[in-house]
Amino acid sequence: MVERLSWKKLVRELAFFYFPWVILGLIFGYMPWFLLAASWILLGWHCHHQLKMSRWLWTDRSLTPPSGSGSWEPLFNGIYRLQQRNRRRRRELATLIRRFRNGAESLPDAVVVFRSEGNIVWCNKLAQNLLGLRWPDDAGQPVSNLLRSPDFVRYLAKQDFEDPLEITSPLNYDRTLELRIMRYTEGEYLMVVRDISQLKQLEGMRRNFFANVSHELRTPMTVLQGYLEMSRDPDMLVGPMWEKAHGVMTEQLTRMNSLVEQLLTLSKIEAAPHLELEDRVDVPAMLDVLEKEAISLSGDKNQLFEFNVDESLQVFGDADQLRSAISNLVYNAVKHTPPECKVTVRWFLSPKGPRLEVTDTGSGIEPQHIHRLTERFYRVDKARSRETGGSGLGLAIVKHALSHHDAFLEIESVVDEGSTFSFTLPQRLIAKAA
Repeated sequence: MVERLSWKKLVRELAFFYFPWVILGLIFGYMPWFLLAASWILLGWHCHHQLKMSRWLWTDRSLTPPSGSGSWEPLFNGIYRLQQRNRRRRRELATLIRRFRNGAESLPDAVVVFRSEGNIVWCNKLAQNLLGLRWPDDAGQPVSNLLRSPDFVRYLAKQDFEDPLEITSPLNYDRTLELRIMRYTEGEYLMVVRDISQLKQLEGMRRNFFANVSHELRTPMTVLQGYLEMSRDPDMLVGPMWEKAHGVMTEQLTRMNSLVEQLLTLSKIEAAPHLELEDRVDVPAMLDVLEKEAISLSGDKNQLFEFNVDESLQVFGDADQLRSAISNLVYNAVKHTPPECKVTVRWFLSPKGPRLEVTDTGSGIEPQHIHRLTERFYRVDKARSRETGGSGLGLAIVKHALSHHDAFLEIESVVDEGSTFSFTLPQRLIAKAA
């Protein structure tokens, strides 16, 4: 190991160098000339090593230091050790930065690092997708120039980041973003952005759900309360009046009971765990029963029913959920089809799998309503739905029951011509004949 340079070593080196020249000066005389020659030689030797150091530092790419002698050897080795230490620190810093960026890329949220003056230092890929940033093109750009929401600009200028901020996505106005800003390092801030559109939607659905349930129950309860108050006076409910009151109260109780049953059915289907779908379901027998029930439900409307059923086509699945889905489609067709019109039900094997189609020749549905039909309590015509006893939950039950069977509801409708509600089960659910 090379000894580090010290003043004692320098003095000793100079003494050994000048000693022969002093002896020669004493022997031959001309001491100043000998010392001057020795100094010139020493200066040339130092200049040579300085040039070697300069070439090594600026030109030569070799990591190994050049060979040196005397006091230059510990200098070369010291610089070499310093370079090694700096390289090791750079590798450690690069590893830390790489780990931070990999961790930030793995986060489910968008991450943006910016300086106190607002200039962007770094952002992950999700920030590019949610906020429209471009990396590294936007490096050094003020974040307020790229996110031009007035609320965000005021939030940034206020410098009070205790509470998060909600803004509309600059790329999609239907999405809502939540921003949280926290101090990251000295002079830098970390902004975390999360898409809360689904949470907002669920919160809105929850509010609408309670509002709709309250509204649906309030009407029959108001009717019942009115007749109960009338029953305090026996003279008010005599003769035909009692028959009318009894019929209305029974109708309202039936309506409430139906609503509660559908809510329980929907809750049960939504809360059901992943189904194995190993039970054999005899859909043709189920449709045979539903045909009789549909004729009974039709009453004096004189509707024409046509059931085209493949009697050998059975499937694997959950019998209760499939019955809920199919019965709701059939009952809806009966309720919303005018008198003297036709309802067609087909159960057959399509190229993609077992398929059910329920077609009616009713008034049809306008296009703007179709994508919302499976929402809870959504009705195209609320007055007409109440007349037919509809609660707005039937197609929501169908949607969730089919999702457990890896299927989805398809709706095709033409105004004044009719509608077709259908679904196709996967091929793997076909039950082979025993």
